[in-house]
Amino acid sequence: MSESSSAAPPKVVVVIPTYNEVDNLPVLVDELKQQGIDGLGFIIVDDGSPDGTGQMADALAERFDGVFEVIHRESKQGLGKSYVAGFQKALEIGAERVVQMDADLSHPPAEVPALLKVLDDADIVIGSRYVEGGGVDPNWSWGRRQISYWGGFGIRMVLGLKVRDSTSGFKAFRRSALEAVGLERLKLSGYGFQPEVTYRAQKAGLKVAEHPFTFIDRTAGRSKMSTGIALEALFRLAIMRIRG
Repeated sequence: MSESSSAAPPKVVVVIPTYNEVDNLPVLVDELKQQGIDGLGFIIVDDGSPDGTGQMADALAERFDGVFEVIHRESKQGLGKSYVAGFQKALEIGAERVVQMDADLSHPPAEVPALLKVLDDADIVIGSRYVEGGGVDPNWSWGRRQISYWGGFGIRMVLGLKVRDSTSGFKAFRRSALEAVGLERLKLSGYGFQPEVTYRAQKAGLKVAEHPFTFIDRTAGRSKMSTGIALEALFRLAIMRIRG
């Protein structure tokens, strides 16, 4: 783990899981720094990226005047476990608010201040593609749009979720919300992790709000989303709800 020290706990920590994002990570960090967010800090959770992403994160930490921690994991353990590790570290260092977002620039840094403003009157804010004002990449194929929309719709029905975008990975949390969700209870690691978090929040009686944003597909590489992945998530989430 690499760490840059700060005299006071950060007010806002952005948790970013990474795997082979050596080109995108410095761009994302720079754009977030430009948003003027008071007390901003970073936690990068790298799953042993062979392209040097972890080393890039260490270099960024050395140049950042504030809290910037890098959690190095030896192997790829899954998105959910990466986020849980990052959330736990954020709580440990005293963060008041925690933002989660992807490293691939699909979640716009310019929307983070808006998420935090909505968080003034909510426990959790979800960056939503499926409320008025939100949207998805215009370059998405018809098939990709159908998988995303209907996969999310099916998950909402299975879990009884009230939110429109059940699978969004762009979220902001109050510290108290993460504590109420119970990070130790989160079991899913792939596509089902995001709706599991929202389900636990709704079950805990937390106020969950949605803020519109337009999802722009990753700038490099390709999505791994498929009908099979969505169906597997539906099955696992259904079992989770039955078991409570």
